[in-house]
Amino acid sequence: MGACAWSSTSSSMSFGAILLFATVLTGAVFRPALSDPSDEACLTHLSQSLQDPNRSLKNWTKSTFANPCSGFTSYLQGATCNNGRIYKLSLTSLSLRGSISPFLANCTNLQALDLSSNFITGPIPAELQSLVNLAVLNLSSNRLQGPIPPQLTLCAYLNVIDLHQNLLTGTIPQQLGLLVRLSAFDVSNNKLSGPIPSSLGNRSGSLPRFNASSFLGNKELYGYPLPPLKTKGLSVLAIVGIGLGSGFASLVLSFTGVCIWLKITERKMALEEGKITQLMPDY
Repeated sequence: MGACAWSSTSSSMSFGAILLFATVLTGAVFRPALSDPSDEACLTHLSQSLQDPNRSLKNWTKSTFANPCSGFTSYLQGATCNNGRIYKLSLTSLSLRGSISPFLANCTNLQALDLSSNFITGPIPAELQSLVNLAVLNLSSNRLQGPIPPQLTLCAYLNVIDLHQNLLTGTIPQQLGLLVRLSAFDVSNNKLSGPIPSSLGNRSGSLPRFNASSFLGNKELYGYPLPPLKTKGLSVLAIVGIGLGSGFASLVLSFTGVCIWLKITERKMALEEGKITQLMPDY
């Protein structure tokens, strides 16, 4: 009887322990991932640096920044989450203005950033070098100014760099040719100058090559694969025009010289005739 009571009590304790362990384990597995403070800072500063005249980002609020993700679910328009972290930001064609906050670098899990087709101004922050997982960078069709940061080379996983249709100046950084994963590159229609780095314009081996369309629309940019610059010498029409003009000028000068020579000769002959007349006797 005592043995049975002990056995019953022991079974109850074992079941209780198992239940407690299962509860703890379940809570550990299914507990929603806490938001990352770096993501919160990233989103807060980005929201402050951008202007949203059409109020397209209504849910971009401070309370949402504190908890933007729940696992793979995102509570922010234009954001995609992966295991509780911001994985992708796509804020394209929203008429956004302002500038790109350097604190965007705090979204360290970001793999795709698309801010294309807006009215964003200012420079491309060099701080984006901290986005070491970034694979896609699309800032095209904005009004970005200044140079292309060579620090982008530190984003070793970059597959796409699309910066076309901006106001970027300076040269294309040679270092970008070191991005061996780069398969799409477009800096057309900017104000870039100088030579196209051979590491981008003349890639060898299995590296993807970029044609002239990636570089067109930059008046001061030159080198392969762009066509040779037009010579700044005189055109054929200009040369013909100069030839005709100089020929006409020579003709006028020649004609003037002949007229002057004839007048001088005529004058000399008149003087000679006068001398002869004076010497002739009167009859």
